[in-house]
Amino acid sequence: MSELGLTYATFNQASGSNFAGLAIGCLLFIPCVHKFGRRPIYLLSAVVQFACAIWWANFRQAGELIGVSLLAGLAGSISEAVAVITIVDLFFVHQHARMNGIFLFMQSLGSTGGPIAAGYIVVSMGWRWMWWMIAILLGVNLILVLFFFEESKYIPLVVGHSGPFDLGQQSASKYDDDEKIAQQSTLRMATRSTVDVRRSRKSIWQRLAFVTKTDLPMVQHFYQPLLVLFSFPAVAYTAVTYGTILAWFSANASSGSYFLLDEPYKFSPSAIGLFHLGGFLGTFIATLTIPALNDWFIVRAAKKNGGIFEPEMRLWMSIPGAFLNCAGLLIYGIGLGRDLHWAVLAVGQGIYGFGFITTADVALTYLTDCYPDILGDALIAIVFIRNGFAMVVRFAFTPWINGMGIQNTFILIGMLALITVTLPILLMVYGKTARAGTADNYRKYAARQPVHRKA
Repeated sequence: MSELGLTYATFNQASGSNFAGLAIGCLLFIPCVHKFGRRPIYLLSAVVQFACAIWWANFRQAGELIGVSLLAGLAGSISEAVAVITIVDLFFVHQHARMNGIFLFMQSLGSTGGPIAAGYIVVSMGWRWMWWMIAILLGVNLILVLFFFEESKYIPLVVGHSGPFDLGQQSASKYDDDEKIAQQSTLRMATRSTVDVRRSRKSIWQRLAFVTKTDLPMVQHFYQPLLVLFSFPAVAYTAVTYGTILAWFSANASSGSYFLLDEPYKFSPSAIGLFHLGGFLGTFIATLTIPALNDWFIVRAAKKNGGIFEPEMRLWMSIPGAFLNCAGLLIYGIGLGRDLHWAVLAVGQGIYGFGFITTADVALTYLTDCYPDILGDALIAIVFIRNGFAMVVRFAFTPWINGMGIQNTFILIGMLALITVTLPILLMVYGKTARAGTADNYRKYAARQPVHRKA
């Protein structure tokens, strides 16, 4: 900071720009997943983030820091939402919580585990080498994605003999846009199926193709996510829950990295890195326990329900998660405001890390269980709202602390985190009714997806 004359407000602005890129990027780029496949989007993200890390290692001015943060956010948004879509591509319903939990842990690892390594790198090699190390890791990631990440998009095609059907005899005026798209997506279905079970596996070059294109239009996916957000309560719940807890997570990590440099703590960069070990342990323990427990619980609950699974069965675990979030924020914020021992602050971060994984995993998995066929559009809306929340908090965080003080700021944040506990309770009571009431809308939006699984 002293070398380049940067301030805490500048870093918050750069962080806010990064979240702005994350929010905007998903609206611009994720629709391309439906048109061109998962693999090219992952590759684009890996290339741009690798370039941004090199830029970060060489920036000289505050404007550069804000600019590269925005660009990195745009690139990061691409892989951020596609990861959950890939989980649905590859895994069964009873595995979703575990896979989402691993994804969330790896996502939070940058905020909790990253500072641990970064502190030692800064002390021993200088702060620019922190970014060079990230560039090296992202370069390795780019090579792995390029040569080993196969396309996971599945386009079902039943080979058979289709019966007589003359679409040309019908007037186009009889169909609205949704019905036309539904027809296009279901015309692949064939009657009197004669699938050849001896069909050979795709070659490695087919699986590593740069583009897996579909013929359906993607224009609707630029505006449809916002319609989905306001049409389905489960999507709104996930967006609000995921958005707020990530914003508080970011505020938690940011304040620790700054205020622990001053009295009475006077931490060195390496000590600040080790301080984040509390949050890392909380997220790590939650990842090992909560997702597996969640999947186990819904299997038991379905058996007691006559073998019928209801997505609302997952929501019970979000209630203790919300209380843990509130407790962790209060312990950390009050401890920081009253200059309590650093161990108290670390415990608060650990508790919040545990609650973060719990509530985020439940919310994401509930969404994937409720609306798997519109998950792409739903995730775009969720990532937009989530990063929009985080952006607002980061831009407002400095004046917020100056106006209320660090202790009162975190007390307010803790109470806001506690309010979110009401959302899963409402869905446990009315969620099934809401899903039934929005079934027609769900079928309509599902028919507009590039791969429509006709029921």
